[in-house]
Amino acid sequence: MIDNKNIHKKGKCLKIINNGPLFGECDISTSKNAILPILAASLLTKETVVIRKVPKITDVNNMIFLLKAFGAGVTVSKDTLTVSARTIKTTSPNEYMAGKLRASFLFMGPLLAREGYVTMPLPGGCRIGLRPIDLHIKGFKALGAKVITVSGHVITWGKSLSGGTIYLDYPSVGATENIIMAACLARGTTTVIGAAAEPEITDLVHFLKSMGAKIHTIDSGRIIIEGVDTLGGTDYTPISDRIEAGTLMLAAAVSGGDIRLNRANINHLEPVSLKLAEAGAEIFPYSGGLRIKGKGAVPMDIVSSPYPGFPTDMQAPFMAACCIANGVSTVSETVFENRFLHVAELEKMGADITVAGRTAVITGRGHLSGAEVCATDLRAGAALCIAGLVAHGETIIKDIYHLERGYEDLEGKFKRLGASIQRMS
Repeated sequence: MIDNKNIHKKGKCLKIINNGPLFGECDISTSKNAILPILAASLLTKETVVIRKVPKITDVNNMIFLLKAFGAGVTVSKDTLTVSARTIKTTSPNEYMAGKLRASFLFMGPLLAREGYVTMPLPGGCRIGLRPIDLHIKGFKALGAKVITVSGHVITWGKSLSGGTIYLDYPSVGATENIIMAACLARGTTTVIGAAAEPEITDLVHFLKSMGAKIHTIDSGRIIIEGVDTLGGTDYTPISDRIEAGTLMLAAAVSGGDIRLNRANINHLEPVSLKLAEAGAEIFPYSGGLRIKGKGAVPMDIVSSPYPGFPTDMQAPFMAACCIANGVSTVSETVFENRFLHVAELEKMGADITVAGRTAVITGRGHLSGAEVCATDLRAGAALCIAGLVAHGETIIKDIYHLERGYEDLEGKFKRLGASIQRMS
């Protein structure tokens, strides 16, 4: 597995003290949301798959654990991962791990396509909403599979999948990924209408095409997959993490800093970049990254929505930024129904937030005060880091294992940019 010692560093809390604007440069890690489906898709072939620039995060470590549990051979050399799945199992031998990780459900499509049978526990993940799997099941059934749910387990079987037309009532990222992976080895042509269009979907398509898949994407949310008999091995480097890049861009903007982010892809960051530009930040793309100069926090109106809309994963960090602006901001969450868990933690730091349904109204007073707070989920943890960087006094963030799930050495990146941040027991 990816070196556990580098993921779970000593200390379970972060102490942050406002140290002024951020300056300097750092590298953006590979995208968590891109590499997880790619790891699952590596089971589609019996040949060797090499994945480079693998981030040292807990979610990746857990996916590697499951790959091995399904019978794949996995070796790691620095940040390069090699997967060889000549023979595989179709039932997860470790139900605890499979049920703990949301991305574990992405093994369903590849295992169904390759072996014609799979049983998996219902997935876990952050407590940010219901995140139903009905669209995944709808897609499998449209390909000719049978699906039943028994005692918290989803059992899917279908020895001979056939292409068809699948309409998604909502552009679910996970369902789109599972359907694409399953359809790669189905007979005939599959058309997915209403598919998700996130950059991580495009990256998965590029990965599968590098293995020999025949996939065509159309801007209107339509994806066409022509089934092939087998897929081959590949050597692939996934895209950088747009959410990590957006988080660091926001930190620089609200602190009035000036930073360079290598590997940041400006084409994946348009909604975030435009909001930061509204707040007075200046953004300068360059070959291989971008530079951002900030002017401080100003009130904003944020509405999360599926890509190319404003990313739900940036909603919590932007709410933290709104708390230190002078004036009234609104944040509306349209993707997940339970993604305001960070509100109570920001209120501990003096934020004035009123929540009505899926909309939060933030009355910014120009400052926050350091406090002891809890990272209730992955993106809430990032939001509290933003708040701590600009708050008066000392901020202690507990339960940072959520941050370790999706950000590779976020504290180290903040340190390289001049932040006063350290681990403590």
